[in-house]
Amino acid sequence: MHVIRIDDPADPRLDDYRDLTDTALRRHRDAEGGLYIAESLKVIERAVRAGHRPRSVLTQERWLHGIRDVVGDEPVSVYVCADAVVEAVAGFPVHRGALAAMHRPALPELASLLRSARTLLVLEDLVEHQNVGSAFRAAAALGADAVLVSERCADPLYRRSVKVSTGTVLQVPWTRFRDWRELAPLLRREGIQLAALALREDATPLEAYAAARPDRVALAFGSEGPGLSAAALGAAEAIVTIPMAGGVDSLNVASTAAVALWALQHARTTGR
Repeated sequence: MHVIRIDDPADPRLDDYRDLTDTALRRHRDAEGGLYIAESLKVIERAVRAGHRPRSVLTQERWLHGIRDVVGDEPVSVYVCADAVVEAVAGFPVHRGALAAMHRPALPELASLLRSARTLLVLEDLVEHQNVGSAFRAAAALGADAVLVSERCADPLYRRSVKVSTGTVLQVPWTRFRDWRELAPLLRREGIQLAALALREDATPLEAYAAARPDRVALAFGSEGPGLSAAALGAAEAIVTIPMAGGVDSLNVASTAAVALWALQHARTTGR
């Protein structure tokens, strides 16, 4: 790695890390530039282990040894700056060791991703990056084979998503789908049942659905406000709900994903 010390926050070599708190700006700049930002030594290490290539790293002097352990012999520029310089560039204090500008990997083809998957999450139009990251964390922890995200869903590789997921967005296979007219026939062809999580009086309680779960299933979750679209509900072969108590009508979407995945995995391991 090439260690370069920079004292000027206006140095153009730091442009990949500029204005990281501006969500709208970064969403377009990162995607168009073919990069994403990994935050913390742990997340950078997980990205490198997943085969992702760092374009550069921004860190402070005290974390340099840890960066060396993570990137090894990679031919990457490591910009070492004082804390005040890093904060001036990024727009917030960086306490977790480093930031890395990573090259975005090519997304797998939808059909090929479905071929071997038994349990999937489908995220339709989630707008909160924290929820996307949390859903990926649940997918990794609770045995989902892949995650499918709609075209309008928040970017799983946006910095906040990656951070909240603790880097699991880098290990769980995922890709985007255009619409339900594309996805639903592919699921049916593969023998994967689409189960929509929704608040409906005619929905099957999760426990009952899990007890008779199909061998291959895709669990669909909708946006934080309106939930799943009419197109999603129309494409679903089952409507599933989690019974609530305490006057609560629903859970956060990422919590719902975690509960649903646990129920399906528990039913598989116990035979119930």
